[in-house]
Amino acid sequence: MPTVAHRSETFARASSNGASCICILDDDLSMLKALERLLTCEGHQTKKFSDPAAFLESIGQTRCPVAILDVWMPDMNGLEVQEALRKESPETRIIFISGRDDPSVRQTALDAGAFGFLSKPFNDETLMQMVQDALAA
Repeated sequence: MPTVAHRSETFARASSNGASCICILDDDLSMLKALERLLTCEGHQTKKFSDPAAFLESIGQTRCPVAILDVWMPDMNGLEVQEALRKESPETRIIFISGRDDPSVRQTALDAGAFGFLSKPFNDETLMQMVQDALAA
């Protein structure tokens, strides 16, 4: 069985040739930049989006094994994005991040198939472990 490090290296190689990437959706541009930096430092290729419609439109052109989605966005919330993503790319594992720790929203997201849910601020190592677990799932 491949180790987490081996899976990460394999994914990084596949990502570098355009095969797939981790998609990040957040309306907070500083959070987008921080998440992109964290993931690329760990060897992952990313695509970042601040607009849910643009993110969903890109799904047909990008293999996205993991998507990190903000819950609270102005035009379309993360739960609505999750519902649309489940139809377009059911194999994508979703990790939610949220500035508000609302237990009912967390439970709704998890019941609808989210892989994980983190409240901001979260520990970088916790997010990276969740991403690795999602990639391995």
